[in-house]
Formats: sequence, structure tokens, C-alpha cells
Amino acid sequence: MIDILRQYGVAYLYSDGFRPSGLVVTLWLLVASIVMSFVLAVPLAVARASSKRWISAPVWFYSYVIRGTPLYVQLLLCYTGIYSLQAVRDQPALNAFFRDAMNCTLLAFALNECAYMLEVFAGAIKTTAAGEIEAAQAFGMSRFTMLRRVILPSALRRSLPQCSNEVILMLHATPLAFTATIPDILKVARDVNSATFASFDAYGIAALLYASLAFVLIALFRKLEHRLLAFQRPQGH
Repeated sequence: MIDILRQYGVAYLYSDGFRPSGLVVTLWLLVASIVMSFVLAVPLAVARASSKRWISAPVWFYSYVIRGTPLYVQLLLCYTGIYSLQAVRDQPALNAFFRDAMNCTLLAFALNECAYMLEVFAGAIKTTAAGEIEAAQAFGMSRFTMLRRVILPSALRRSLPQCSNEVILMLHATPLAFTATIPDILKVARDVNSATFASFDAYGIAALLYASLAFVLIALFRKLEHRLLAFQRPQGH
């Protein structure tokens, strides 16, 4: 079985010295999509939590549509649907972007994850303790300064447990990338299975890799929660 894993790049970070293995591709998909979704979700969450309907309504509509449709459909729409439009193919920049399977996959993953993260962040912003806001106002902070120095840091810290769940769910969603011919862990495992018919070995190792990544992510988030949410723990006398 070790020879099979070495040959097809399931166990090693690089399968032949040039092409990244399924593990590296999966990690890249996960990290890149989470980073992009976080960058998008923070300002959108602020808009979503706004009391002004003309600001919050478009963000609500985006979140509603994305969370109401399967990620698989969104991936197919980005991978084949958008590129089928003549207007997209006529634009050189758009044509080059949507011809790349990795770009389409990252776009679908980032937009999907952003919709869930912005709802988590918006909920945390709305539940910011009134005492924190009153203290910031007492110091004479402007609305922007209060948002930047008090509300957002507090909301992001309190969102950590929910964010950890979203990251794990995103990890479990990365196998859909094989639909766009991305050589992630599942794609490599399928290739191993096709070449060797060792189905149990191929998919069993893939399952262990996904489980190991999940355990590492859970451990990292627990450390973050222990450090950043220490103020919520009961204090000893």
C-alpha cells in the first residue's frame, strides 16, 4: 500500500517533484477560500447588521440566495455556466479567469463560505453588550472608531466557536473540487482506485487524511479560543 501511495501522491506533499499532491491542493483550497471569505465577510457583516434597510437588504439577499442553493450547483455555475456566456468569452480578462478551473473553484468556495461567515459575524455584532458600546461612547469615540476598536474585535472573538465549525464544514466541502477536475485528495484517491482497484486502501487513506486535517483544525481553534476568550471564563478568587 505504501508503494501505491508514493506512486500516486496521496501520502507525500509532492507526488513527482513538480505537481502538488492531493493534500497540498486540498490545503490550498481550504486556506485560500477561508481567507477570501473572511476578507469579504467582515465588511458585509457590518452592512448586514446595519439598521438601514437599503444597506442591509442587498447583503441579506446575497446571503439568502447562496445559503439557499447547494454548493455543488454554485460550483457548476462558476465552472461551466458563466463561461458559456458570450459576453464573458468576449472579454479577455474574464475569459482567462473563467477558463481556469482553480479560479472557478476558489470563487465558488469563497462566495459560499462568505455567506455563512457574514451571518455569524453579523449576529455577533448585533449581540455586542450594551455596556461595551456605552463605555466607548463615554470615551467620545466616533461610530467608525467604536466599530474598529470595540465592536468588531469583540464580535470576532465571540464568533470563534462558530467559525471553527464553518472551517470544518468547508474542509468537508472541498471534495466537490474534483467536479472541476481539481486534483485534490478525493481526485487522487479516485485515480488510485481506478489504477489499482484497491478501493478500501484508496478511500480509507483519503478518509484518514480528512479526519487528521479536521483534528488539527479543531486543536488550533481550541488554542485560539482558550487565549482570546479567556475573559469569558469564571475567574478564581
